[in-house]
Amino acid sequence: MGAGFDVGDIGIAVNLGFVLRLPRLCIDSSGCLLLAALDESLFAFALRGRGACVSRHSGVTVYSIHPLSSYVGSTGDGSRRTHRSWEQGRVLASGVCVRTIPLERIEASAQAIYDLVVHTPVIRLPLPEALADRLTGSEIFLKLETLQPVGSFKIRGARNAIRQLSREESREGIWTVSAGNAAQGVALAARHIGAPCSVMVIDTAPQAKLDAIRRLGATIVPATYDECWQTVTAHASPRMRGRFVHPFDDDDFIAGNATLGLELLDQVPDLDVVVGAVGGGGLLSGVGSAIRARKPHVKIVAAEPVTAAPLHMSLEKGRACVFDTWQASFVDGAGGKSVLPTMWPLLSTLVDESIVVSLTEVGDAMKLVADRCHVIAEGAAGCAVAAALSGRIHGRIVAIVSGGNIDLSTFAKVVRACE
Repeated sequence: MGAGFDVGDIGIAVNLGFVLRLPRLCIDSSGCLLLAALDESLFAFALRGRGACVSRHSGVTVYSIHPLSSYVGSTGDGSRRTHRSWEQGRVLASGVCVRTIPLERIEASAQAIYDLVVHTPVIRLPLPEALADRLTGSEIFLKLETLQPVGSFKIRGARNAIRQLSREESREGIWTVSAGNAAQGVALAARHIGAPCSVMVIDTAPQAKLDAIRRLGATIVPATYDECWQTVTAHASPRMRGRFVHPFDDDDFIAGNATLGLELLDQVPDLDVVVGAVGGGGLLSGVGSAIRARKPHVKIVAAEPVTAAPLHMSLEKGRACVFDTWQASFVDGAGGKSVLPTMWPLLSTLVDESIVVSLTEVGDAMKLVADRCHVIAEGAAGCAVAAALSGRIHGRIVAIVSGGNIDLSTFAKVVRACE
């Protein structure tokens, strides 16, 4: 293990720390990666072999690798990359790491990304009488990210992350891993700066998303869900080349997503609740960061399908969890197999609760949005609307319709269009 493990890869280090149940895994105020173990595990020995400083505190061995700000890690193809994530991390006295996306960083993103990004509208969702009676006192609004040039919010984060790459960093190309929406965002943002792009795409991605990725000039590398998820957790793949842009676990990507939150505060200044689907957590981490900074009383709610609800489980247990009963479904843009330990510090502090909805409820919500607003929402967006309609949240509610990239045949089947 010591011979093959590169502690420069923070994604791998954090993931292994979680798997091995290390009781401390955080960033200190000077930017060091700290890993503490109660015993001398193989993982700890591997760290020592890579130049980590070792100290003892109250019977606990602490390994520090410094400096984080200049960390470079292997991409799996022999090239190197500098890690941007965790730059805003800090450690509380208890040893719990808090990762933040500062408002200043979000506002800077908002000054730079609207050459590709659209200010999307917010519309009111007219409710059938029975639903309106059940949700008395509440209003539901929809934030239509379906109107972005790639049909989803992902262009926000992709544009913000890629605009900051130097010519040298993007010279050998840009790549990402995605169920389809992030792939389109990264492909468009890469094309905008003249960089080649390739994407590792889950082999169950809808044909509509695959066709859109190809139209944007990106090369598709099909992979199983398990390989894609491993790539997400490791921040690397031996099959890919160039500069990796993480589809959610990247502070620049999250800050770009957060511009959606700034728009919401202008469009619905008296909102009470924002609800959005969670896959990796980049959307709500961004939106939550922006809204908490300006209107901390607003409730941030996640929506997950019953087939894949790791955040709900994690919030209940108070730690990042793996969802062992995960199942694939038409909700391909939400519901991962686990909450990444690197995302947990954001999600655990920003998200008030996660509402789990059935696939039937998701389909009903998609049908309602199509019928009443003439908008095609994909499964992840339907999750958010279904959560808003659940009766568990109240007041002026904004459901983020995060994307509309779904095969029409699948959409017709899900909403039972022929019944």
